[in-house]
Amino acid sequence: MTQADNDFSDFIIFVDESGDHSLTSISAEFPLFALAFCILRKTDYVTEVAPALDSLKFDTFGHDLVVLHSRDIRKQQGDFAVLRDAARRAKFMSGMSAVIAEAPFTLCVTAIDKIRHKERYRNPYNPYHLSLQYCLERAYRFLIAQEQRGKRTHIIAESRGKAEDKDLELQFRRILDENEGWDHHFELRFASKSCNSIGLQLADLAAYPVARHVLEPEQANRAFDIVEKKLMTDGMVGMSRATRPSHRVKGYEGIGLKVFP
Repeated sequence: MTQADNDFSDFIIFVDESGDHSLTSISAEFPLFALAFCILRKTDYVTEVAPALDSLKFDTFGHDLVVLHSRDIRKQQGDFAVLRDAARRAKFMSGMSAVIAEAPFTLCVTAIDKIRHKERYRNPYNPYHLSLQYCLERAYRFLIAQEQRGKRTHIIAESRGKAEDKDLELQFRRILDENEGWDHHFELRFASKSCNSIGLQLADLAAYPVARHVLEPEQANRAFDIVEKKLMTDGMVGMSRATRPSHRVKGYEGIGLKVFP
């Protein structure tokens, strides 16, 4: 099946990571690599998610050029230095939590414990490549469940440099070649942080709370309590309001959240 034979999917996928995938230098404080697939119905993205996050930017900074980045928000650095004001910070955090809670998206995260990964395998697989494979498998199952068989779905990842992007694209192609029976067409595109993609920012804001939960599951984590409801279960969680189930379906572990090894 050629690209020209495919119609566009109703969905788009944004990808972001938390932590780094290096196995040679592992941080004792954050020995984890997490890759997040944030899956959105395009109509929801255009009409609900992007306007809501842009509105939050206007309310907080007066313009929409700020790129929401979880690390910068936590460190209150750069544009986020304004959050050192307690009242403004409280309003912003409350607003951001409300936007994410209301946003209709489905989340799929793979978290690799790099220390255990190195201990268990003589030649451990690249954490990014391994995470990409797990997330692609789940995204495929999700899209088929959403009657997107044979359609073309764009996957948007943040550019990390020419060599890194080329390596990731090679692995992406390898995974698709190994799953040639998939009746679906994925297309990988790279975007720079400066393009200010709302979808990539949403994926970033969702990835870190999940990674932190995996590292410290007993610690209070309000942000995870919010994004936990978006984790993929049976292919329905995160849909638009018209199609969402009235109650949360349990059982996302191993589906919406894959922890390895």
